[in-house]
Amino acid sequence: MHQIATAQDPHVEQHMRSSEILTDIVIGMSDGLTVPFALAAGLSGAVGNQHLNLIWIAGLAEIAAGSIAMGLGGYLAGKTEMDHYNAELRREYDEVDHVPDREREEVREFFAGLGLSRDVQQQAVEEMTKDKDKWVDFMMKYELGLDKPDPQRARKSAFNIGCSYIVGGLIPLSPYFFVTDGLSGLKISALITLCCLFIFGYFKSLMTGVNPIGGAIRVMITGALAAGCAFGVARLIQL
Repeated sequence: MHQIATAQDPHVEQHMRSSEILTDIVIGMSDGLTVPFALAAGLSGAVGNQHLNLIWIAGLAEIAAGSIAMGLGGYLAGKTEMDHYNAELRREYDEVDHVPDREREEVREFFAGLGLSRDVQQQAVEEMTKDKDKWVDFMMKYELGLDKPDPQRARKSAFNIGCSYIVGGLIPLSPYFFVTDGLSGLKISALITLCCLFIFGYFKSLMTGVNPIGGAIRVMITGALAAGCAFGVARLIQL
C-alpha cells in the first residue's frame, strides 16, 4: 500500500502496488491450485476406490510438468521483455546519433505538452540533451513508455512461478496420501482446496484493487467448476 500526504494537504492517497514477485506468485498459485485439483478430481471419478496410487502418481507428475512449463513461460516472458527493451534501446541510440534534431524536437514536444513556455522548453531540451545516456533514458521512458527491466527478471520469474505452482499443486493432492480410497480423498481435497482458493482469491483481489469478497468467490467457483467438470466427464466415460 502506497500513501501520499503533504504538510499542505493532509489527504492520504491510497494505491495498491503489486511487486513482480507477487505477480509471479499469483500466476503460479492460481494454476497450481486449480489444475492438479481438477486432475485429481477427474481421476477420482475414473478409478473410484481402486488404484489410489494412480491419483497421486499422476498428480505428482502433473505438478512436475506443470511447474516446469509455467516456469519456462515466465522465463520466456521475462527474456522477451528484456530483449524488446534492448532492441528499442539500440534503436534510440541510433536515432540520437543520426537524427539528433528530430529527437530534440520530440523532447521539446514532451515539455510543451506539460504546458511549459517556449523559453523554458528550450532550456529543458538543452539540459536534457547534454548527456547522451540520460537523453536516451528519457526517450525510452517518456516517448516509448519503457522502464529498464531487471536483468535477472527472467530467472527470478521462472523460479517464483515454478515454486508457487508446486506449492499450490501439493495442496489439493496432499489428502490422497492419507486416505484409503479416492472419493474420500476428493472430499477432503475439495474442502481444503476451495478454502485455499477463497483465501487466495481474496488477497489477489485486494492486491489488484477489486472487491475482495466477489473476487474470492469467483476464484473459488472457477476451481470448483473445473474439478466438477473433470469428475463428471470421468464418470460419463465409465458409463
